[in-house]
Amino acid sequence: MQVDLPIEELEKFHYQEPEPADFDEFWQSTIAAETARPLDVAFTPVVTELQTIDVFDVEFTGYGGARIKGWLLLPARRSGRVPAVVEFLGYGGGRGLPVESLAYASAGFAHAILDTRGQGSTWRAGHTPDPVGSTPAIPGHMTRGLLSRDDYYYRRLYVDAYRFVDVVRSSAEVDTDRLVASGRSQGGALSLVVAGLRSDVTMIVPHVPFLCAFRRALRMTAESPYGEVSRWLAIHRDQAPAAFATLAYFDGVSFARRATCPAAFSVGLRDVVSPPSTVFAAHNAYGGPKEMVVWEFNGHESGGPEDVLRTIRAVRGLP
Repeated sequence: MQVDLPIEELEKFHYQEPEPADFDEFWQSTIAAETARPLDVAFTPVVTELQTIDVFDVEFTGYGGARIKGWLLLPARRSGRVPAVVEFLGYGGGRGLPVESLAYASAGFAHAILDTRGQGSTWRAGHTPDPVGSTPAIPGHMTRGLLSRDDYYYRRLYVDAYRFVDVVRSSAEVDTDRLVASGRSQGGALSLVVAGLRSDVTMIVPHVPFLCAFRRALRMTAESPYGEVSRWLAIHRDQAPAAFATLAYFDGVSFARRATCPAAFSVGLRDVVSPPSTVFAAHNAYGGPKEMVVWEFNGHESGGPEDVLRTIRAVRGLP
């Protein structure tokens, strides 16, 4: 079932929407204001039934001074600093329980998992609220504060993701020269964000990244989460220009253009959640060395466990 352009056209596809002229200024000022706050990181050991993995509850100060949760999972048998996988989660998911995230620590890496503020009630539990209110919004997170770049939900989440890299780098257990950011869907987009805003991420492995090429995505799919924006615009008929003006500051394609570290993407050609052309838009614009793994017969699940194995191999292959 073809849901988008043929692969030959996807490989050459470039998203043509212009960026805001002050895109860099907006994010530089946002990051400067938020990094002026102390991180106040707390790593608290947690007793679990796991015998091969040490678990630490993580808490730090994110956007606006909110306290954000996470996990740090470490191989119990380790010698010195270990490479780290910083994982950002897909839409609606939270950090869950440590037993749900065993692969990377079992492979010998530090595994840091950011708990997504205000989510964590769709496919895995979370423990971090989003204490900020919102203008009228469709249920979900895509339209919360949509008419203002300053108030938009993803401004808060992008800063949390940026700060979480600082949290991981502050751990005495982590080899900061081998720090890989990864995630699926929303998590893939967050890995693009941190690669575009930072120069100290060694590599990213974004699987079927969401939040890329917004106008293209809304033309290609009515599936949620993009469908939240479509339904909001169907009610707020005269607000489309203002909404797209906000979304332009949060497009993963723009962050991809600014990234320089190596990246290993994946895409599912039958994906109706993150349409293939939107994933290729980020890949084709990416500023650093890059590769794309194409799963011809898969949708938003893309490579599934194969993507996890690809991430493990990528970390092991770092110099």
